[in-house]
Amino acid sequence: MSLSIKMDIDAVEDVTCLDPELLQLPDVSPFVLKASPQLVEDLFSQWLSLPGTGHLVKSLIDDAKSGTIVNASTNFSTLNAVGSHSLPSMFPSSNAPPLSPRSSSGSPRTSRQKSSPSALGSPLKLVSEPMQEIIPQVLLPKFLKILLTYLFALQFLQFYFQNGCPPTKELKEQCLSQINHLFNNPLNGLQIDEFKAVTKEVCKLPSFLSSALFRKIDVDWTGIVTRDAFVKYWVDGNMLTMDIGTQIFEILKRPGCKYLTQVDFKPVLRELLATHPGLEFLRNTPEFQDRYAETVIYRIFYHINRSGNGRLTLRELKRGSLVAAMQHADEEEDINKVLRYFSYEHFYVIYCKFWELDTDHDFFIDRENLIRYGNHALTYRIVDRIFSQAPRKFTSEVEGKMGYEDFVYFMLSEEDKSSQPSLEYWFKCIDLDGNGVLTPNEMQFFYEEQLHRMECMAQEPVLFEDILCQIIDMIAPEREYCITLQDLKRCKLSGNVFNILFNLNKFVAFESRDPFLIRQEREEPTLTEWDRFAHREYIRLSMEEDVEDASNGSAEVWDESLEAPF
Repeated sequence: MSLSIKMDIDAVEDVTCLDPELLQLPDVSPFVLKASPQLVEDLFSQWLSLPGTGHLVKSLIDDAKSGTIVNASTNFSTLNAVGSHSLPSMFPSSNAPPLSPRSSSGSPRTSRQKSSPSALGSPLKLVSEPMQEIIPQVLLPKFLKILLTYLFALQFLQFYFQNGCPPTKELKEQCLSQINHLFNNPLNGLQIDEFKAVTKEVCKLPSFLSSALFRKIDVDWTGIVTRDAFVKYWVDGNMLTMDIGTQIFEILKRPGCKYLTQVDFKPVLRELLATHPGLEFLRNTPEFQDRYAETVIYRIFYHINRSGNGRLTLRELKRGSLVAAMQHADEEEDINKVLRYFSYEHFYVIYCKFWELDTDHDFFIDRENLIRYGNHALTYRIVDRIFSQAPRKFTSEVEGKMGYEDFVYFMLSEEDKSSQPSLEYWFKCIDLDGNGVLTPNEMQFFYEEQLHRMECMAQEPVLFEDILCQIIDMIAPEREYCITLQDLKRCKLSGNVFNILFNLNKFVAFESRDPFLIRQEREEPTLTEWDRFAHREYIRLSMEEDVEDASNGSAEVWDESLEAPF
């Protein structure tokens, strides 16, 4: 076994051996562990072989040797990213949509969701507390052995209970009491329109997951879920003790699948559109209901499906912000305040921009259409790279044209170059040879057109040599003149690099340092570049529609806004 432990301290080789006496797991019988010692040992070896575990062990050793305060809880939180899902396969696993009704609460703001810490306990609690004293070298092997055993115990619970930990007696009794109360009727069951109370009160899930949960249990489509069927699925199936992310994943995924697809989210969006008060105005426009649902799903996969394969894994779902956004959407009556994924105003901006560029309204956009985006802000060379499908393969299946989903990915990337999906999108465009490194030659290829445009517009041209120095100073790459994606992700200003190379309007705005935008960013630090752009665009589009209504002699607009002051 190749571990950094052996490279650092020979004395801690004993750490790689598991002591079953230290592995005190709640709800796991010691007899089971002793009866299958090889299974436990194999699991421990597999866990130690994970890259994240090796990095953790090395950092613990370095901290302990230097006398730095060691906090197992903090280190373990980073290890969860390489948890159970990193194990080998041996472990099963009209022309325009209507404007949104204006809210009296003003512009949308973000609302942070509180997440409760895990209730998972362990008899080795003293290890998770910060160690305030320097650990003597002689005790270092013993300390690391106890610490690693404790961390492995937390991981082992996930592997041992592959279908979730069984609920405690008290939790089960409390849940059954609620179930008995809600299912207390002559039918001893509930129909789909009565099931929402169970979803909210018993399952603690967003109410618009009610239909999906109902269908998951009512597999025979009888139209009713009995008390016994619900108990079998929710309590006996250990759904009760799973975290909310896993619960949502299990409810939405199809039988036999280990991932979610875009189709799996459609029932959730249908119920959201049918029940959310902030989307009530859309109920008479089914076409725009479908477009809204599609846009929300595309945004979800753009941000969360980091592999980009259209298959959303449990790990990706947990690492993203979708669960918190769902909870926020369920609690907030103004859908436009749910900035992550669900805002109707954000959908309106995206769809109107697409419709504006799609001049023949065949629901496809070609090169000449896209070059008009942002008042001809983009260069021909970057548009050509987009249509060569370098950053992302088109889903339109029409030669030389991008579909609505492709446009959503493009627009989100263009208007918020600070996000990781956007950095990856544009990095692939600039990386002409696909070797994972941006070289001066590649950057100069795209900047040449920018330079030509500046000259045509009678602006003072900035030589590429000066631009290159500015970019290198801004990014500070590990290897000079060789910029990697990781270099860009480390720098908060990396999005400006792409604006310099192919978006003249944003390049000029960056150089001028608009004080209004700077002040706005300081006043609203929680908003993303996309949030600010969408808010500005929505105001502009709504004003344009008001003016158009007025010019068409709309009685409503005349009565409310054009009435004489006398």
